[in-house]
Amino acid sequence: MTDPTPPPTATATATAIPTLDLGPQVRIVARLAQDVTDEQLTDGTPCPEYEVRHLLGHLAGLCVAFRDAGRRNFGATTDTSPDAALPDLDPGWREDLPVVLGELAEAWRDPGAWTGTTRAGGVDLPGGVAGAVAADELVIHGWDLARTTGRDYAPDPAALEAAHAFLLAAAAEPGRDGGEGVFGPVVPVPPDAPLLDRTVGLSGRDPGWAPGV
Repeated sequence: MTDPTPPPTATATATAIPTLDLGPQVRIVARLAQDVTDEQLTDGTPCPEYEVRHLLGHLAGLCVAFRDAGRRNFGATTDTSPDAALPDLDPGWREDLPVVLGELAEAWRDPGAWTGTTRAGGVDLPGGVAGAVAADELVIHGWDLARTTGRDYAPDPAALEAAHAFLLAAAAEPGRDGGEGVFGPVVPVPPDAPLLDRTVGLSGRDPGWAPGV
């Protein structure tokens, strides 16, 4: 399983979603991040390449990238591939991460962010698709963080629906056989499983993942 922002073929053609307030999901992720202890920063996560510090660094980076994508403030933050370097935390991350999370939500409260074309990760894509990617990142990485740190997790229902729709549409794109998702092979999940489990499976994660298992 790989994890960073989806490749161009997935994000450029996946179904866009209508305007969505990312604020509720942002607040859930912010609380999870706030509860991370210094001792947990080197723990493993459902993303094999990432320790918790890398996951949080990735969250901070994607918040800035998708904030600027929503604002159409193009430059290094929107043009750099998330695979360019292993993300990590800045010393002031505990103060900075809640700020950029809030700025991300605020940028996408502008209806104009969801229209036209924008750019993220060096890829040009419709605004509605970029918003869907942002929702997906927040939902899935919220799950990653909660599972790793042993926290309960109930994502914002609207963001979860958006993430599921995005991942499902991406997996059904021409050239994919239904077993290949945006981030790698889909993990099979029963069709009557909770929506969160089905969404996690589409992201290439095992919904049963737990630390040390």
